[in-house]
Amino acid sequence: MYIAILGRQPALGMGELETTYGSDNIRWFSDQSATIASSSFSIDSLGGTQKAGRIAIELSHADWRRASMKIVQTYLKEWSTFEGKLTLGISAYGFDVSSREVQKTGIILKQKLKNSGVSLRLIPNDDTAISSAASHHNKLGLASNKKELIVVRSRSGKVIIAESIGAQNITAYALRDQKRPKRDAFVGMLPPKLAQIMINLATTQPSQSANLSSADLTPLERQRTTREAEETVRRNGEHNKVLLDPFCGTGVLLQEAALMGYHVYGTDLSDKMIDFSQANLDWLADSHHIKVNSTLHQGDAMDTKWQQPIDAVACESYLGQPFSAPPSPSKLEQVRGNCNNIITSFLKNIGSQIKPGTPLCIAVPAWRDVSGNFTHLPLTNQLERLGYARQEFKNITPEDLLYYREDQVVARELLVLVKS
Repeated sequence: MYIAILGRQPALGMGELETTYGSDNIRWFSDQSATIASSSFSIDSLGGTQKAGRIAIELSHADWRRASMKIVQTYLKEWSTFEGKLTLGISAYGFDVSSREVQKTGIILKQKLKNSGVSLRLIPNDDTAISSAASHHNKLGLASNKKELIVVRSRSGKVIIAESIGAQNITAYALRDQKRPKRDAFVGMLPPKLAQIMINLATTQPSQSANLSSADLTPLERQRTTREAEETVRRNGEHNKVLLDPFCGTGVLLQEAALMGYHVYGTDLSDKMIDFSQANLDWLADSHHIKVNSTLHQGDAMDTKWQQPIDAVACESYLGQPFSAPPSPSKLEQVRGNCNNIITSFLKNIGSQIKPGTPLCIAVPAWRDVSGNFTHLPLTNQLERLGYARQEFKNITPEDLLYYREDQVVARELLVLVKS
């Protein structure tokens, strides 16, 4: 059993976990965390999980004092014969406690281990939880001498103490986002984390994976079960699944899909964007020492005839013009109508070319007003008529899948669909 600390918008991470590990295996534990019933777990390709740990201890109706005593008791015994120097971080989530109290637990454990001849370096922290960046930079959970205890309390008072298996690799994200040779802010800057979430939402559906044995799983699903299998895919190239991005832009989503082992297929209205995507995929193959199998060509998503087969579709569609403040009602109506027309035409076009059961994750625009309410595209209520079923989730509603920053007017609404 594992626990995942989810990102800034937890519903996105929850949906991603459901599609990756099966909806019957995922449960909310707290507002910011989920438990995963699985024999193995990898954070490497999960954009919506900040850090994760293997569950070691579960307590009922515990406060920080009881959790702290259990930590000291358990790990004093476990680490008392450790050879070498330990590095330890402690992160507390959901407790009404100060960072000083969390650090005090580590100091007590450090002093007691010192009496046993064990050296421990405690990572100082001004917050109750160590950031995923600090966890990553200190390599916590990635070596036997680098530990992080993730301590999470639910609203009911239940407490989980987990041993970290790692945090998001923000260095790798920054490299892929900022060091790729071709970037273009005008066409939008899809974050690599969001691209990963979209790919995962568009590939393994909960109804397909929840009750399958290992022998029944597709190569993609099996490669997600262990870190070793995932690394094998990264080294050896694609697993013969074709993922199409019909609005590929500079190829951010294609890059992330290539790292997961897909044969990536990108089209875009602009020849310039095709050139940019090709340059970025070439850079990815060279800089990451992987084989990238790709197909790229110019094409208008409203009428292009794509090559076959297409196993999954993931894309950021046309989002309309950016706004620094909520537009006037007349302007919003104009932009909304234009976006709705383009994306509806695309859905009709792609729907005539993919097989029933093909999964899709499409990012479409939704506009937020000053009160925080969203205006959605009309097509979101017409998906059945367009030939699609909206994917159902166990722990979230489809309407929860909105990605935005607090200063953004135009949000990305993720439509997770299956061709009817």
